[in-house]
Amino acid sequence: MAVAYKRLQKTIISSLVSSGSNTPSFGPPAAAYNLISRRGIASRLYVAGLSFYTTEKALQDAFSQFGQVVEAHVMMDKVSSRSKGFGFVTYASADDAEKAINEMDGKTLHGRVICVELAKPRAPINNGVPIARGPPEPPTTEQL
Repeated sequence: MAVAYKRLQKTIISSLVSSGSNTPSFGPPAAAYNLISRRGIASRLYVAGLSFYTTEKALQDAFSQFGQVVEAHVMMDKVSSRSKGFGFVTYASADDAEKAINEMDGKTLHGRVICVELAKPRAPINNGVPIARGPPEPPTTEQL
């Protein structure tokens, strides 16, 4: 499995290098990525309890009064194309994010009381080991 993991890692890195781009093809838009990389680590907030009618623009406008918002994203249901009722707001600095948490947590936004906290990093799926596809590879002499 370690061989398959290293092969997957090598494939991802080579695809990023071969694309000729400094920004990854996943994650925030290129302008946001450049801003984050210039300013250091950004702070991402989790916002729960959003109204189904809250848009990304409305979320960004509500949180921009506390600092520079790099990205605001409302999570949408793929089937119904409605909001799932939560989203994420990314700030350029940790101080702005802390100020937004203190001011917006428990406040009303579009008729709903929202909960604002620091976003937790995603848990790795299968402890970072890729899902095996097909028959296992024969063991090498190093593994025996």
